[in-house]
Amino acid sequence: MSNSDLDVSNSSQAIEDYAKAIYAISQERDGLVLNGEVAQRLDVTPATATSMLKRLADLGLVDYRPYKGVSLTASGERVALEVIRHHRLIEAYLSEALGMPSDRVHEEAEVLEHYISEELEALMAAKLGEPSHDPHGTPIPGPDLRPPPAAEGSSR
Repeated sequence: MSNSDLDVSNSSQAIEDYAKAIYAISQERDGLVLNGEVAQRLDVTPATATSMLKRLADLGLVDYRPYKGVSLTASGERVALEVIRHHRLIEAYLSEALGMPSDRVHEEAEVLEHYISEELEALMAAKLGEPSHDPHGTPIPGPDLRPPPAAEGSSR
């Protein structure tokens, strides 16, 4: 395993959070996503966001334009949609299969979205009948990781 592989595995949660935030912001409006918007969404300093966005560019997940902003590459969008799918399936599973109140599922899913395997994702989706929406009514990306129909700006 190379040092860059090690760096990626050690910070995959942060990478996923940044990709998800960029995706959500980009669904709210047209144009590049500004570094400050990402910083605000993730509650980090602008310098921290800029450093991470440069790293995402090095990984091929974003097109980074200094002083202008970023946009997700196709690879970056896949990362974002995968974590969004995990999050929304977890919310649906916690709500429907386990009976957790819908006002509590978001916090749990925020933590768990980074740690489920593809096998567990498939099992939850099958158990729920491949749901199209989470308990909040937000579309869930399909297993093909295509953006959900009527893509919206929620990062949930």
